[in-house]
Amino acid sequence: MTHSAGSEPSTRTERPSTPRTIIEPSRETPVCRETEVLVVGGGPAGVAAAVAAARNGADTTLIERYNHLGGMATGGLVILIPHMSAGTAEQEVAGICQEIVDRLDAMGGARHPNRKLLGSADRNVIKKLEHYHDFVVDDRVRMSVIVDPELLKCVLNDMIEESGVKLFLHSWGTKALVDSNTVTGAIFESKSGRQAILSQRSIDCTGDGDIFASAGSEFEGAVDHSLRSGMLAVVFRLGEVDYLQFSNFRQSEPETYKGIMDEIRAIGGFPLLPIATHRDDQVWVNNWVPGNDCLNVEHLTSAEVRVRKVMRKAHEILKRKMPGFEKSFLLDTASQIGTRGSRRLLGEHMVTAEELRMGVVYQDTIAAIPRFTQNVSVHTPNRSIPYRALVPRLTENLLVAGRCFSSDVIANDVLNLIPFCVQMGEAAGTAAALSLADGVSPRGLNYQKLQRRLLEQGAWLPREIRRSLTAAESVPTLFGQ
Repeated sequence: MTHSAGSEPSTRTERPSTPRTIIEPSRETPVCRETEVLVVGGGPAGVAAAVAAARNGADTTLIERYNHLGGMATGGLVILIPHMSAGTAEQEVAGICQEIVDRLDAMGGARHPNRKLLGSADRNVIKKLEHYHDFVVDDRVRMSVIVDPELLKCVLNDMIEESGVKLFLHSWGTKALVDSNTVTGAIFESKSGRQAILSQRSIDCTGDGDIFASAGSEFEGAVDHSLRSGMLAVVFRLGEVDYLQFSNFRQSEPETYKGIMDEIRAIGGFPLLPIATHRDDQVWVNNWVPGNDCLNVEHLTSAEVRVRKVMRKAHEILKRKMPGFEKSFLLDTASQIGTRGSRRLLGEHMVTAEELRMGVVYQDTIAAIPRFTQNVSVHTPNRSIPYRALVPRLTENLLVAGRCFSSDVIANDVLNLIPFCVQMGEAAGTAAALSLADGVSPRGLNYQKLQRRLLEQGAWLPREIRRSLTAAESVPTLFGQ
């Protein structure tokens, strides 16, 4: 090492530059299980898929990376299951989603309007229910449900166990196993090491499309960061709140309320929204953190740290200025970050915003989506999701359910909510089991057989579909064998 005249020689050892890649040695991965249907991801879609597949006779395995089931609805503290009806007396989201609500009701773990009041415009009823998020939309009572996330974890455990699903928690599905273009299982990592599960059918319910991406399926990754689905969240709850005092203040003094919320928004540059929980002495605070990519670990880390800093300052303002929060305390923060949009499958059909505006009902509809409001152009009646949006274009023996289904960015922003993910999961799990029983690929499944089975299971499908099922004896599949 050279040094200038008169200077002391440096004793620092120069470190070699970090290599850009490393070469891992080949290794053998033990197969811990063989199963007929493998579901990767135990969020709302994944639980519904696993339960539906098992109830339809398939030996089913579910792997989930966290210590609980439910995903955003539990660990993410997104405790609202909204828009299960469209402002009439009829409820369009049913099936496994309704079963979850019924089980929570039996435990005292859900709050929602009385079903007898759905569609009501009675002013006395509206006045009582409008304190609660999405219970009233366009001056009509809607079915939306606020849940206890801890009891929901228990309910989902019960459903998985009763259905006979083999469950692996603390297990992160990392890679699809593929032979040519056919998925044959998946690799997962856990405290037991790196293991493989072989399967005849696999369902990607990871939210981010981790399995279909690793399988080589085509997908889109563009995210619009101006949309809800382009933002992250770290949701938190506050206890010892007088929620009704707060809600009355918000309604009676909207300008003062707005001023306080603008002051809070200025702290971090993003909004925080206090929302009712299943009990009136708590609120959960949702947020929308812009400019982040939920496939970027540094962005995920930054959002976690940033929101917790903002949360403490925001809570101090709420305690000092917002009626109902004087004695409040931080109850908890979400154990998993709120991720709303990333990879989207390029499937046999892509649901588009234009189709939503047109109110298209597909011949292979497997989920009916109630309109949210007539005040937004994209939120029209008779929206639906087709089976083809769950089927990759080229990859075989793989289905996709949840927010990574085949859709453009606007349609995905509208349709990736919890109840609709449950519907997709129920359809995917049912389809996987039926395709096994019929000896066909998921692509080759008769979609009307799938629709009939969904109706038998208590799902709700549009009248057009129910009429077509009554009229038709048999219909060819949508895809080639």
